Amino acid sequence: MTEIKRQIKLVTQQAILPDLPPVQEGYPMREWSIRLFLVGPNGEELPANIFDKVTYKLHPTFQNPNRVLKKPPFKIEEQGWGEFDMDIILHGMDKGGEHLIRHDLHFQKSKYDALHTVTFVNPRPNLLKALAVSGPVPGFDGTQAEENGIGKRDKRKHDGEERVKKKGKSEKQLDMEKLAEGLQKLDEDSLLAVVQLIHDNKTEATYVKNDVEQGEFHVDLYTLPESLQKDLWRLVQEKGMY
Repeated sequence: MTEIKRQIKLVTQQAILPDLPPVQEGYPMREWSIRLFLVGPNGEELPANIFDKVTYKLHPTFQNPNRVLKKPPFKIEEQGWGEFDMDIILHGMDKGGEHLIRHDLHFQKSKYDALHTVTFVNPRPNLLKALAVSGPVPGFDGTQAEENGIGKRDKRKHDGEERVKKKGKSEKQLDMEKLAEGLQKLDEDSLLAVVQLIHDNKTEATYVKNDVEQGEFHVDLYTLPESLQKDLWRLVQEKGMY
């Protein structure tokens, strides 16, 4: 298992709005903003392009409290009079997972920074390449995301084709695209059986993501053991998908 840690910096700025009346004595209206950066190897602020988007979960008294920003520095700007803790969800690029951090919005300083550590487990090729900009990535030499014009997933498929050719024409290669289509056509009970089968037989190299909140299960079929790929193909055929 590969784990890569990076520091994220939240930069918060706030100021009193003198032209707006206070909500009550001692609680003036303020404008505030939060920006998000990736911390580089020398402490510099880098664009946090390792994330596809950032979700800010504001206090429920705000209109539309869940704000989604999709471009670095993922800056949010608002007005208000109260301090509160907010959850911030960082959505990693290339299926890099969701990372939850808690931010203390307060008005004790006009500008302040907060550092958080985010851990990526078994990051995929494009995320590895993006992470390499901000620090060391074990075993990454810059060619893994794209090798000889072939992406990692395509390379796995290409290598698989070569292995099949060497075994002889009598052994037919599995068609991963057809397997994926067949799995999507299965009924709910069969899909649950597939999920359990994958969980029971996956390896450290297998990429899976179980999004319970959205009711979705994602798996990279190319990362499954060959025996498990064959079992799934047989299941799809037995169910009459092909």
